[in-house]
Amino acid sequence: MMASFGHGTRRHPRSRGRTWSRTGQDRATLGIVGVICAVAGFFVLGIILGPAAIVCGWLAMGRTWTGPRPVPALVALVLGAIDTLLALVLLAGATSSGYGMF
Repeated sequence: MMASFGHGTRRHPRSRGRTWSRTGQDRATLGIVGVICAVAGFFVLGIILGPAAIVCGWLAMGRTWTGPRPVPALVALVLGAIDTLLALVLLAGATSSGYGMF
């Protein structure tokens, strides 16, 4: 009885109930969240919400470029990239170019 105590976890290290489900509904939700983050990033905190939209879009696409791509995931990925680039340009433009004292 004591010898068979740990054998159940060796054959199946992760039970099916504990793993994160990668169904279409979860991916669709991630895509919508990514689009919301990307659109909100154009107005506030673009340097934070842009990369968050990219991550949500990438995860919603299933972390692959092949196969069918859901539209919200692709929109989140593209808008998040544009948002991040605009935020970086604005941050670079906010630095002074030497006209001050320093």
